Amino acid sequence: MSRLPSASLGLGLMLMSMHGASVAAGFALSEQSGSGLGNAFAGAAAVAEDASTIFFNPAGMTYLQGRQAVGALNLINVRGDFDNEGSIAPSGRQAGGEGGNLGSFAAIPNLYYKQDINDQLKIGVGIGSPFGLKTEYDKNWIGRFQAIKSELKTVNINPSLAWKLNEQWSVGLGVSAMWAQAELTSAVNPPSLALSESSIKSKGQDWGFGYNLGAIYQVTPDTRLGLAYRSKVDQHLKGQARSPFTLANANPAGTLNTDITADLTLPETLSLSSFSKLDPHWELLADITWTHWSRFQALSIMRDNGSNTAIGTTQERWNNTLRYSVGLNYLYSDSLKLRTGFAYDEEAIDKQHRTPRIPGNDRIWLSFGASWQYSQQTKLDIGYAHLFIQEASIYDDQRALNRGLVAGKYNGSADILSLQFNHQF
Repeated sequence: MSRLPSASLGLGLMLMSMHGASVAAGFALSEQSGSGLGNAFAGAAAVAEDASTIFFNPAGMTYLQGRQAVGALNLINVRGDFDNEGSIAPSGRQAGGEGGNLGSFAAIPNLYYKQDINDQLKIGVGIGSPFGLKTEYDKNWIGRFQAIKSELKTVNINPSLAWKLNEQWSVGLGVSAMWAQAELTSAVNPPSLALSESSIKSKGQDWGFGYNLGAIYQVTPDTRLGLAYRSKVDQHLKGQARSPFTLANANPAGTLNTDITADLTLPETLSLSSFSKLDPHWELLADITWTHWSRFQALSIMRDNGSNTAIGTTQERWNNTLRYSVGLNYLYSDSLKLRTGFAYDEEAIDKQHRTPRIPGNDRIWLSFGASWQYSQQTKLDIGYAHLFIQEASIYDDQRALNRGLVAGKYNGSADILSLQFNHQF
């Protein structure tokens, strides 16, 4: 009971600081571990190096002895710009610019705690942000009637249990309570040119629930395989839409100021990982992760004031994705481990349905990191990754909806720096 105030304070700080800046496919966040970042998260479901395994594969807790606490801070800087190639503003409205840097900076923490019940049974809890996003353009850019700001924040609380069945097999399971908040803003183009253009902000939040399962098989004393599954989480976001443009407020089917709902399914993932100790100095890690992004076909924001019509519906039609990664560790000494990793991360977005809100594309990760065993109880990890994001073309024609045409190309990149503190009690 004496730990409850500090746990509540930690959750409060997480809720205040979670700020999405997606660098994985769709709006997923891979940054759940400072130690894993140095390997581009290769082998994450099998390596079981510290308590962050609670997120990647809870079965990995059976490879850890005693009580362990892990805290990490992930600093993410995403840069992106739009090159206009024939965009058209709605008739009678100013064209505007190219939107400036649509990326953002984010600081995302992770917290984990694990302890033994006995030699075979382990428990733990993790707190992190599995999904997040933020894109924001200049308010006067040419595509403002389609998007200005798009932001998703999540906090996932993940208590977990692991059981060592025998010398070969370990299994684990966890439950997830996930808070999500989404905010979307755009310009509003009134039907009459005699009226000035306005704006609308839609914001909602909800708690959703899911689970995760994992297993690790020790093939040989130096090689193990991990399989991990995280379920989908259905979010029924509730909130409000607010706009200075109020001429339609007498008509519930047309008003922009109203309570709103929006359904969002955060997709399930399946990961297969391997970890091999090649000799006393070298370790090889690999991973392939599948994400069920095809669940995200459309996003509709529905009025909740007596009508059931949509303020707006965006067709997404995303595809399922695969992420491939490989990593290598070099044990320089008993206290220093050097890491590197490479990953190819497919984007979920079909280029024919790319929108200004999430204009992503395939990306390549190049990662480096190090672990320093400062003392018998304390270890420090640092990881760095640069993401090369492929150029993305867009042709989003919403002239029939009086929102204009966005046509051109996006260029972007991202840098991630993670610092992690591990303490063995």
